[in-house]
Amino acid sequence: MILDKEGNVTTVLQENISLEKFVSNLKEVYPKIEKDHIILNLFSFTKLTSDDILEFLQLSDAHRKANKSFVLVTNKVSYADVPETICVVPTIQEAKDIVEMEEIERDLGI
Repeated sequence: MILDKEGNVTTVLQENISLEKFVSNLKEVYPKIEKDHIILNLFSFTKLTSDDILEFLQLSDAHRKANKSFVLVTNKVSYADVPETICVVPTIQEAKDIVEMEEIERDLGI
């Protein structure tokens, strides 16, 4: 698992591994990154479904309740196909923009 930290944002990337193993590894390293905003780069997974994305729902909900951003990056699943409570975007830049916008909203109390 590759953790790329920039300021208070950690991008998580994993190659050549099953989704189940990725989720397991993420839960293992989560205590190290729980204070950061998290971007999960899922481009290494060639086949993803909305059900696969739901594997991250519990972790996403918990992270967001702690007032931190949790963004999934993939172009395999549309944000319209997943619950509103989980954030899915097609590019890393959009994920960074979401983190920035959510941070501004939190600062403004929105």
